[in-house]
Amino acid sequence: MAAPRASFPFTLLLGVLVALTALGMDMFLPAVPVIARALGAESGDAQHTITGYLLGLAIGQLAWGPVADRYGRKPVLLAGLGLFLVSSACGAAAESVQSVVLLRFAQAVGISSGPVIARSIVRDLYAREQAAQLLARMMAVFGIIPVAAPLIGGQAIALSGWPAVFWVFSAIALALLAAVGLGLRETAPAERPSVAPARIAARYAELFRDARFRASLATMLLAQLGIIAFVSGSALAMVQALHLTPTQFSALFAAVMLGQITGGITGSRLGPRLGIGRMVRLGAALVLAGGLLLAALALAGVAHWSAVVLPMIVYLFGCSFMIPNATAAALSPFPQMAGAASSLLGALPFGLGALVSAGLAAAFDGSSRPMALTIALFGIAAFLAERLYFRKIVHG
Repeated sequence: MAAPRASFPFTLLLGVLVALTALGMDMFLPAVPVIARALGAESGDAQHTITGYLLGLAIGQLAWGPVADRYGRKPVLLAGLGLFLVSSACGAAAESVQSVVLLRFAQAVGISSGPVIARSIVRDLYAREQAAQLLARMMAVFGIIPVAAPLIGGQAIALSGWPAVFWVFSAIALALLAAVGLGLRETAPAERPSVAPARIAARYAELFRDARFRASLATMLLAQLGIIAFVSGSALAMVQALHLTPTQFSALFAAVMLGQITGGITGSRLGPRLGIGRMVRLGAALVLAGGLLLAALALAGVAHWSAVVLPMIVYLFGCSFMIPNATAAALSPFPQMAGAASSLLGALPFGLGALVSAGLAAAFDGSSRPMALTIALFGIAAFLAERLYFRKIVHG
């Protein structure tokens, strides 16, 4: 018997939990140069607050899933949100960049519980097309965060200085603790696997041995790395290379994210009719088209914001078709290991994304070309992964 359709409040809560990683990044970005000035640090030292955050996300997502499989979704999520609250409140009182870096790492570990457990809850309750539809609706909620978060962060800093960002984080963590504590029921299966390190490693190895998981992971991971390349490289490419003001950049960044919102809404409606396989196929074609157009315009020397914004709208629209459906395909075969599978799906993009971000910073040449070419390469790779691997292994 099919599970009932998820209510709007439930979908909204899960969407916000999945979006916590973006919230923690995008709201904090305007504070980086302000922290450097206020605490008398070099800009490079302040940039470590971003690196520490990405590492915390990668490590945290590897840990939370297996623990949630063993002890349940709700108590583990409450623990993660509690860490998010404490580290955010302490961050507001930090007196050195080194302290901010450490607290950003702890904050990311706590935040990473949100998407891991939200995806696990979806798998607990739904399978394949139903799961893909809910994930697509969650992605539409997710898309609102990158639009609003930089504007909220910038306004908070303007009103009360950089510590205000951490107080906003604290308020969000407190609200989520209340929502989860009062409104979320336990969904984990009755069978609870061990959390011994050897058993966790064995579960990860079992997942990687399964061709269905590998095919789904490879396809979505490559597309996600293109998104990370844009998020980490867009400020340099659009503010320094295209000489936009920070306000103009924030508005155009928000416009790009509209591709993700509209893609999520469209995908949630098309998914039940087209099925997982066709949705991933269509998304891969759009990702390829957006990436190639972006690279072609950059190589042609088109120095206009539309040469970045319009191709990236297409790219993110395609990702909104690909990622929810590939996620559902990756999670569906593993009802007893949904947490562990969700951990891997979340940890790998951020672990590899830290390397992509560092590489783009080193390759920046005063133009948008390094970012554009990187995104295009990931778009080509995602398309090939779908065509040569996902399509042959995962049916639906």
